[in-house]
Amino acid sequence: MTARSVDDHARLYRKVFWRLIPFIILLYLICYIDRVNIGFAKLQFLSDLGLNDAHYGVASGLFFVTYCLFDIPSNLMLARIGVRKTLLRIMVFWGMLTAMQMFIRSAGELYVLRLLFGAAEAGFLPGVMLYLTYWFPDQYKARMTSLFFAGVPMAGIVGGPLSGMIMQSMDGLHGLRGWQWLFLLEGLPAIAMGIVAYLYLDDAPDKARWLSDAEKRMLQRDLDADRLQNPKGTQHSFVGVLRDPLIYVMALVNVCVNCGINAVNFWTPSLLKSAGMTGIGGIGWTTGLISAISALAMIAVGRSSDRMMERRWHYAGCAILGAIGFVGLPFIADDVVATAALLTLAAVGNTCAVALYWTIPTSYLKGKGAAGGIAAVSMAGAIGSGISPPIIGWLKVQTGSLPLGLAVIAIFGLVGVVLVLTKLPAKVSPETKVKLA
Repeated sequence: MTARSVDDHARLYRKVFWRLIPFIILLYLICYIDRVNIGFAKLQFLSDLGLNDAHYGVASGLFFVTYCLFDIPSNLMLARIGVRKTLLRIMVFWGMLTAMQMFIRSAGELYVLRLLFGAAEAGFLPGVMLYLTYWFPDQYKARMTSLFFAGVPMAGIVGGPLSGMIMQSMDGLHGLRGWQWLFLLEGLPAIAMGIVAYLYLDDAPDKARWLSDAEKRMLQRDLDADRLQNPKGTQHSFVGVLRDPLIYVMALVNVCVNCGINAVNFWTPSLLKSAGMTGIGGIGWTTGLISAISALAMIAVGRSSDRMMERRWHYAGCAILGAIGFVGLPFIADDVVATAALLTLAAVGNTCAVALYWTIPTSYLKGKGAAGGIAAVSMAGAIGSGISPPIIGWLKVQTGSLPLGLAVIAIFGLVGVVLVLTKLPAKVSPETKVKLA
């Protein structure tokens, strides 16, 4: 490749990056704020509605039941109708349902709305993961997925202080509690951005008016070169994906990693409160600081993984770090500073592990089976996301210890490490065969 060609490639991917990634990060930030703002709202509505942590754990988990059921259909539809219409549908409906949570009066109503919310949001994550494969070849995957998943800690950076401020400053305004204002005000941006996404995004590079014909050809050549390196990738069908043992290993790993990340996202405010931090505003700002550190770590780890073209050991190191953070929590349950430090460790480890995980299935799955395959492993992740909140909530009610539940979740993270290091090869390609036992 000539110096001019290298410069042209660098210029092209900078152009694609600045056109797509900041906007997609913003969408994911809104998505995650709406998904986990219930973790702040519960600090008020549990007592208002006469509910407990077990009810909250079930409600948090029910979101992922319907999210799991509709993940694959949504992604298969995206492959047919495009990302613009898909994101319009998903974001408008989830924004409406987020706002409707302000009207809940009982556990039953909370459960129903969380089920509907999960169905509405289903397909967003695997859809974006599929969409990124249309624009970036494998050599950029860890950086792009890390930057995309930076939306998770950024949701904490923005959502933590914002949620705390709304609940504290607007409590009682016009007869509404702070948690009701929280759901209403944080649901509206999703509706607006769903419409903006429809107008702003392009379904594929060949439809992008902001790329020249030469740039479109260059981008397509890079994507075609990826497929030539994995020649059987274009032969993947959805049925073929379901027959592939390696997909089930990836799915199990995603169950494990999502147990950890959702434990952090749904329970951090409660853990800080149980450790002795009483002010909702202080909890919000502390959550934001933890998230800021996680975002910086995620970007750094993604760059390191791409530079070394190594995924497994980067993943293992991050997941082990997250497990250590969880395991230490029961031993310092009444120390606010130590709790915040261990939650930071857990957040850094688990958020980095999630981003690194997604470089594996998106590199492996090519061709017609990619949409269904990516949705299938995402669906498995939704199962992990769905089981961790009820486990933690039940253990809290049974033992009185919230940190103990987080320590139990660390087991899932370590199982994921074992699977990655023993069942996934150093370089995953469609020719790879794996034994499940």
